[in-house]
Amino acid sequence: MEYVYINGTDLKCSRIGLGTWAIGGWLWGGSDEKQSINTILSSFEKGINLIDTAPVYGFGVSEEMVGKAVSGYGSRDKVIISTKVGLNWKDGKVFRDSSHKRIYEETCLSLKRLKTDYIDIYQVHWPDCTTPFQETAEALMKLYQKGIIRAIGVSNYTPSQMDQFRQVSTIHINQPPYNLFEKEIDIDIFPYCNENGITMLLYGALCRGLLSGRMKSDTKFKGDDIRKFDPKFAENRYGQYLHAVEELDIYANANFKKNVIQLSIRWVLDKASSHISLWGARSPEQLDPIDEIFNWKLSDLEIKEIESIVKNIVTDGVGPEFMAPP
Repeated sequence: MEYVYINGTDLKCSRIGLGTWAIGGWLWGGSDEKQSINTILSSFEKGINLIDTAPVYGFGVSEEMVGKAVSGYGSRDKVIISTKVGLNWKDGKVFRDSSHKRIYEETCLSLKRLKTDYIDIYQVHWPDCTTPFQETAEALMKLYQKGIIRAIGVSNYTPSQMDQFRQVSTIHINQPPYNLFEKEIDIDIFPYCNENGITMLLYGALCRGLLSGRMKSDTKFKGDDIRKFDPKFAENRYGQYLHAVEELDIYANANFKKNVIQLSIRWVLDKASSHISLWGARSPEQLDPIDEIFNWKLSDLEIKEIESIVKNIVTDGVGPEFMAPP
C-alpha cells in the first residue's frame, strides 16, 4: 500500500480508501450487514486505513456499518473515518441543506452512528447555493476548533465556490469524481487543488463498475440500482464504453500483465500522484485486485496512450452530472 499525508494535517492515509456508498444499499439494490462489515474489515487487511462514508448512503445505513466494523476492529486510532454533511432528505427524496442548523444536527447523528466522539475528515457533500458559503464554512471551522473534526473538506465544489468557502475556513480535502471516463476536473479543479495545497479524495475511480471489466452487454441491474438511469449505461452509449474497456484490458495485459481494473486505479494514482483514490466495494472479494495495483507505475507516455484509447473509442461520452441532488 502507498500512503500520503493530507496537507495541513497529521493524517497519514492509504492512497486507496474504501468507498461505502454501495454498502448503504440505497441506489445499489440493497445491502447485507454481515457482508458489509466483513468488507470493511477485509479492507484493513489490505492496508487501507481510510473509510469514506456519508449519512445519505442508505439514510444512515452505511455509517452504521462503518461504526460497527470499526468498533469491532477495536483500533479507532488506526482508522481514518471520512464522512459528509450538508444533505437532507424527506420521503426518500434528497436535497441540499448546508445550513448551520443542519450541520450540527447531522454531526450529532453521524457521531452516534459511527460510534465515535470525533470525525477525522468532514466534507460538505454538495454545494448548497441557498445557504451562504460563509455560514457553512463557519460551522465546520467551529467543529474543527473544538476537535470534533480533524480535517475540513468539500465535495463537488467548483474553484469559485472553494474560494468563497476559504474566506472563512481552510480546506484540507476536496472530493471530486475522477476516472478514465470522467476527467472534467483536469480543466480547473485539479490545478486549483494543486496550487492551493488541497488534497483530493477522488471518487468513482471505477466509474460505477464500468472499469472493473465485469460488465457485459447483457448485464442486468436490480432494484433501485443507479446504473438504471446512468446515461453511460444507456443503449446508445453503453457499447462504446464496453469497447473501450475491452481495449484497455488488452493494453493492460500486453504491457503489464494486469487487467483493466488495476490499470484504471493505477492511472488515477499516477495522474494524481499526491492524492487519494476511493475504491467502492461491498464484498471482500471485490477487494482482491488491490494486491496487483502497487509496485509498478505508468510513464507519461503510457498515460497518454491509455487516454488516447478512450478518446478514440468513446465519441459520445457524458460526465457524472446526473448524480447531483437538487
